[in-house]
Amino acid sequence: MKIRTIVVNDLMQHSYSYQLTEPVGRSFDPGFHPDLSPSELLALGVFGGKYMTDCRAEFPATWFRRAKLSPERRNPTLNFFGVDASQSLAEWRKKGWIYRGDPRGWFQWYCRYYMGRRCEDDDRQIRRWRQMTRHVAQVKQGCTPGDLECRPRQRQALLHWAYDSRKI
Repeated sequence: MKIRTIVVNDLMQHSYSYQLTEPVGRSFDPGFHPDLSPSELLALGVFGGKYMTDCRAEFPATWFRRAKLSPERRNPTLNFFGVDASQSLAEWRKKGWIYRGDPRGWFQWYCRYYMGRRCEDDDRQIRRWRQMTRHVAQVKQGCTPGDLECRPRQRQALLHWAYDSRKI
């Protein structure tokens, strides 16, 4: 694979560059197997449509063809489960969840990882992703299979983390 360098100049970062060293959507860490791609997540409705509205040029246009976006402010009705299951970016920063290279958080990291970037934050983010399995277990224990109205906030949160909670 040919290594490509991506240079980002956006509202949140003056300038940031990274290299894509792996094929798109492949060569993931063996312990990281998300159910959904970034484009599938955007089409289903995640983060109230606000996420990624100011950095679209960095990613393939095809990701945004069916994306449910809300450029002005977060709109939870755009989420697949129609509920708010997010904390604010300010809260994420306060909790120390933001890596300097990905100022929008986990989903930005995942989009870049999916595109083929590998970085020093990969292990931490994959660990955080794995920790969501406790929510998968709670939905399985507390809901009848296929009952999408059961635990909608928890299901939406799982969707944000690329777990397809519609299948639980």
